[in-house]
Amino acid sequence: MAPDDGRAEQKIPDDLWVKCPRCQELLYSKQLEQNARVCPKCAYHFRLRARERIFLLADDGTFHEWDKDIAPRDPLGFADGSGTYAEKLVTTRRKSGETEALVTGRATIGGHRVALAVCDFDFLGASMGSVFGEKLVRAIERAGDRNIPLLTISASGGARMHEGMFSLMQMAKSVAALARLGNAGVPHISLLTDPCYGGVTASYATVADVILAEPGALIGFAGPRVIEQITKQKLPEGFQTAEFLLQHGMIDLIAERTSLRTTLTTLLAHYGRAADHQAMLNPAPRHRPSEVALTLTEQGVVAAHVPALSLAGRSVSHAEPSPHHE
Repeated sequence: MAPDDGRAEQKIPDDLWVKCPRCQELLYSKQLEQNARVCPKCAYHFRLRARERIFLLADDGTFHEWDKDIAPRDPLGFADGSGTYAEKLVTTRRKSGETEALVTGRATIGGHRVALAVCDFDFLGASMGSVFGEKLVRAIERAGDRNIPLLTISASGGARMHEGMFSLMQMAKSVAALARLGNAGVPHISLLTDPCYGGVTASYATVADVILAEPGALIGFAGPRVIEQITKQKLPEGFQTAEFLLQHGMIDLIAERTSLRTTLTTLLAHYGRAADHQAMLNPAPRHRPSEVALTLTEQGVVAAHVPALSLAGRSVSHAEPSPHHE
């Protein structure tokens, strides 16, 4: 029996080391976290949760969340062999710590104001249901109201089958909201991450002024295996990868995660300069009274009543006497 030297046996944490699925290297977890969960050996991009992405991109202390307390319900009483939708929602909320698969809010990135809508794949595969769609549309509308760019970060399996048509209608609902945002001249920047499929890819995620993607991300509508089974054809090598989509003009840029914040800051700065230039070319019209009412007083003085004017954010009402007239 080994002598007791007073030192307790130390248990090695299970998550101290992580194996990279691409290069098979064992990576020290802390080193991986410090590198934004990008493998330092082969640059494989591990998946991130919504709040991890926000932490990496937003300026410190600037993120303000919207609609955190809105949670999905079970409108259809859906159930399958693995249980009811209501039960899955309870379990998923407990495990993920989120109330829905989309986290929305406002922040600044590199000092530039931005509205955020970020998917969390740990919540039912970030499938798009009715509350997901409602939170997204509210974020789009707030971006328009505030005249600030919208940044969406998508990783999803598509529409949420548990909600049927309530889920599918979110595709049209979100695209219609983005059309209004575009008409207002407010940009939408979309970042596609692994994996991004189904109704999310077929709707808001690809309706953007600038579409970015992380390296190696798989992006499509149906999966490659399903397509091959239906078409009976062998798909090209690298089909549905970010690199394949860039080569075929479906996205604008592949953005490395470690430099993504710099990339976004540059894009947002360009928008800010463009907006300032547009404002200089088309200055807002000065407010002028639409009508002046003249009233003859008992003293024979004509009083001019001008509708309230807005000056420097204050309402000013004018009722000043004018010179005496016969």
